[in-house]
Amino acid sequence: MVRKICLETVRIESDRLLLVPITYDYMDSIYEEFTPEITKYMVPRSASSIDDTRAFIASSLDGLRRNENLQLVILKKEDHEFLGCIGFHHADSDVPEVGIWIKKSAHGRKYGLEAGTALIGWTRSHLQFQHLVYPVDRRNLGSRRIAEENQGRIMREFKKVNLSGFELDEVEYWIDPKN
Repeated sequence: MVRKICLETVRIESDRLLLVPITYDYMDSIYEEFTPEITKYMVPRSASSIDDTRAFIASSLDGLRRNENLQLVILKKEDHEFLGCIGFHHADSDVPEVGIWIKKSAHGRKYGLEAGTALIGWTRSHLQFQHLVYPVDRRNLGSRRIAEENQGRIMREFKKVNLSGFELDEVEYWIDPKN
């Protein structure tokens, strides 16, 4: 649960990255980079129009205002290049659910691992929770590494069809409040 923190003002820094609250300033980048290839192993599907992205940002801003969801954009610290999004749902519960995506052109540089580790570290310092839930498709090795490097344990395995109609082979990691 959020400890009297205003999620709208969260700013997380790591060696190479800034994680800052989502705004409409990133709408075009999110729309262009959240492609079918990126969403293949995720529950959501890519936006069919810029209006879908606008609705996603509006919902994210509402979640931030209500301290229920933390939706951040991932930027390179040196030049503020947009790299992707990260955050968690259910910040007001004992089991927030983490999610992340990195744009295709930034894959292979361990930005996801760095952003995930930074968010998990911040969460451990600022929230009270039983565990973080981090569902990942078994085939998404980069995303699995984020959970495993942060002492995540596989607690459930299940199949799920995503919004694009692709069957996901999910492993659900639980990440404890202390590492």
